Amino acid sequence: MDNLLIAISAVTVGSALLAWLACQGRQPVILGYFLCGVLLGPVGMQLFSSVGTPDVTPAVGTLHEISRLGVMLLLFLAGLVLHVDRLHTFFRTAVVVTLGKCALMWAVMFAFLMVWRFGLRDSLIASLALMFSSTILVVKLLPTTTLHQKRMGSLCIAVLIAEDLLAVLVLLFAGSSARAGAIELLLWLPLRFLLLLAATFAGEAFVLRRMMRRADTYNEVLVMLCLGWCVGVALLAQKLGLPHEIGAFVAGVSIARGKIALLFSEQLKPLRDFFLMFFFFVLGAGFEIGQLRGIWLPALLATAIVAGARPFLLAWLFRRAGEPADFAREMGFRLGQASEFALIIAVVGTQENLLSPEMAALVKLATVLSMLVSSYLVVLRYPTPIGVQPGLQRD
Repeated sequence: MDNLLIAISAVTVGSALLAWLACQGRQPVILGYFLCGVLLGPVGMQLFSSVGTPDVTPAVGTLHEISRLGVMLLLFLAGLVLHVDRLHTFFRTAVVVTLGKCALMWAVMFAFLMVWRFGLRDSLIASLALMFSSTILVVKLLPTTTLHQKRMGSLCIAVLIAEDLLAVLVLLFAGSSARAGAIELLLWLPLRFLLLLAATFAGEAFVLRRMMRRADTYNEVLVMLCLGWCVGVALLAQKLGLPHEIGAFVAGVSIARGKIALLFSEQLKPLRDFFLMFFFFVLGAGFEIGQLRGIWLPALLATAIVAGARPFLLAWLFRRAGEPADFAREMGFRLGQASEFALIIAVVGTQENLLSPEMAALVKLATVLSMLVSSYLVVLRYPTPIGVQPGLQRD
């Protein structure tokens, strides 16, 4: 435990220093967190290892579990400021754009991997993994006012939720060694999601709201109830076979009807940012140089397809859906990266012997690089909380 405490302290100090250097160089602070993972991880100072050795080096996976709290808080706060009526308004457009983008990106990536002479199964699963956008990065780079009050924030969230539901299907397929079991889970998935919605909104109306009324003069208790609700619904979603991210988002939406939602959102943002630091650290620490020698070139080309072609494809789809050209272009760049779900699919696919180690490394490298390239493009072109220019820095 002492060894883990020292390691977490080292991550915090190292990330703070590198984030400060990134700010001084007018670079995204996410880059500082990522480089800290590279420096302290298995390929650097080896303070963390891929597996972990008791009393010597903790595993990177230990911090990955901590980083999941940041992901849950990120989605919880996104739902907290998004009223269910606003989500319903944009969901139809989001579904059309999501299905079009995923189908086209899958086809392009699948064709590229097959031309590069990768195996059929590897190409199929890798192209599925790389067709989603990153919920964490998109929400992280949206200014608070845009996320809370503007059409772009609501439409981004609606697209991401639609993609998350598709990602669940891919994860269920990749994580089920028995094909019959996967089909059974797919048939029950919509019912489980509806059950989660019903249980969450009923619990908020008849239990959580009454508890908050009796403690409305104790701000600390209200914040703890809010955090408990977030984690509790996320665990319920996981028990129902859904990603905990979706559970956290649904928990936030259920509270969004109350006037106190915006207050909770502001108070929990520092806690969210602290735990998200571990997520980007884990991405950097997960690099394994030995596996990259044979796949670095196709990984770079895959990154170019994801971060280079996807923004323009999305812009075209949004224009076809009736959005203005400038709005569609910005939406394309903000959603123009691979998703953290790709990392999960790569791990699960390898564990189930559905994905070769080389292809899993390609997916991981392309995902991380696309996140870095996309963050640069967005930070340098559009308003973000971590803008490198004064005119583009908006919290």
